[in-house]
Amino acid sequence: MNTDALTQLVISALEDVKGQDITVLDVREQTDITDTMVVATGQSARQVKALAANVVESAKHAGEMPLGVEGEDEGAWVLVDLADVIVHVMLQEVRDQYDLESLWSISFNRSEDDITL
Repeated sequence: MNTDALTQLVISALEDVKGQDITVLDVREQTDITDTMVVATGQSARQVKALAANVVESAKHAGEMPLGVEGEDEGAWVLVDLADVIVHVMLQEVRDQYDLESLWSISFNRSEDDITL
């Protein structure tokens, strides 16, 4: 499945469980670990877990096996790694604290000459 289709699958899975403030970040210019990050907010730890679980189930149903899921025990921030798409589902206070949207919007335009070892 291509990145755009996988991103749409993730968004649909999050919307199905009433995920809020769903944001898609194209991070291809900042990292090689993934192409897209999707960030969403849940209103409680229970909902955060349910949102992430629905993403995992939807991905598996589409033949995409997650590489990993982290944070399920606590439910404040659950990360679902689908390789080309990484999903962050967070409580609002956690999302505010880490502000991933700002972090991943920073672009680095350094040449090798600017780096000193």
